[in-house]
Amino acid sequence: MTPSGIGHVRESHLRLRATLVLLTDSDADVRVRRPSRLPGWSVGHVLTHLARNADSHVRMLEAAASGAVGDQYPGGNEQRAADIEAGAGRPAAELVADVLSSAARLEEAMDMTPADGWRTGRGRVVSGLWPLAELPFRRWREVEIHHADLSLDYGIADWPDSYVDEELARATAGVAARLGGGPALDIRATDTDERWLVPDDGDYGREPDERRSVVAERRVLLAWLVGRAEPDGFPALTPWTG
Repeated sequence: MTPSGIGHVRESHLRLRATLVLLTDSDADVRVRRPSRLPGWSVGHVLTHLARNADSHVRMLEAAASGAVGDQYPGGNEQRAADIEAGAGRPAAELVADVLSSAARLEEAMDMTPADGWRTGRGRVVSGLWPLAELPFRRWREVEIHHADLSLDYGIADWPDSYVDEELARATAGVAARLGGGPALDIRATDTDERWLVPDDGDYGREPDERRSVVAERRVLLAWLVGRAEPDGFPALTPWTG
């Protein structure tokens, strides 16, 4: 049985493809050199990162197919940064072709990975070992977040509900460790009845003293939690590491 997240990866790639059609206009090369929403990165940097990220997942999947544990980036963060910088200044057509072809290679590698590989395989990332079964979600996250970072025709309001559901569950579970000594939080989504007490005292009927309210639509909450928004009045968090 393969991870259900593979379908989400395909859909995310299709949404990205639809946005990249915008870069076939006459001003495409200008647009890929514009700043993205990431400090210090142009649109070309983000596109190159997405392509090399896809290749890094292929690397881990192909290594696992031979019984090995592959490195996501054999040269570590230095290689990752160097590859992104080297590719960021390419013409728009070359950048787009790289993103789309690398995404296709990744989908093919996922299709070729057998059930046993998903169940027992591992890949090595900078922080340690990941089970292969985690890779589809990680790629899905990478594409959804960086698609919005492009500052083209896609933003946090376009994140699909399925992604927001999964990422909110993960991000809220880890937010207690990011408070940096600040007050406990009462996080509430205005567009649903979702509520998270951080730290969670296990009893929503018992309110700890000095709990700070954080209230917004769930996509705004998620953008804040993953470091893509700093809404007025929201508490500062230590950096999100995914």
